Amino acid sequence: MTLGRRNGTETVKIRDIAIDSDLPEKFLELILLELNNARIVENVWAAKGGYRLRRAPTEIELSEIIRLLDGPLAPFGDADQLRSLILTNPDHRALYGVSLEGRDAAANILESATVAGIIGGSFKSRKRSGARKNAKKGPLLSIVHKDVKSK
Repeated sequence: MTLGRRNGTETVKIRDIAIDSDLPEKFLELILLELNNARIVENVWAAKGGYRLRRAPTEIELSEIIRLLDGPLAPFGDADQLRSLILTNPDHRALYGVSLEGRDAAANILESATVAGIIGGSFKSRKRSGARKNAKKGPLLSIVHKDVKSK
C-alpha cells in the first residue's frame, strides 16, 4: 500500500516502507523479494534507490499478491484440484464443493480489488442484503447438495 500511495513520485527505501507498514525490515525484505521476482515491484540501485511499483496500482489485483505470498485461495488447493477431488472422492464431495464455492467467492472479491482501489478507499464490497439466505447455489454445489441429501 505504501508503494501504491507513493507511485509515480520516487523510490521508497525499505526502512520507510517498514515504518509506514509497521513491519520488521527483515520480514519486509522477504515480501519485497517475492514481489520483485514476480515483477510487481522493482528495486532501484542508486543513491536515492529503493523500491517502486512496476505497474500502475490500478493494474495490480489483491488476488495476485495473495496468491503469490500465500498460495492458492482455497484451503485444500487450487480450483482445478478441488474440481478433481469433487469428481474422484465421493465421501468428501460436499466438503470440497463448499471449499470450491468459498474459494470462488473469495477470488471474485479479491480479483475486483486493486491496490489503487484500496489506497483510494473506493473499493466497495458487492454484498447484497440477505445474500447468504437467498443465495442460489452454484451448479456444482447444487449437485453435491442433492447427492448428500439422498444419502
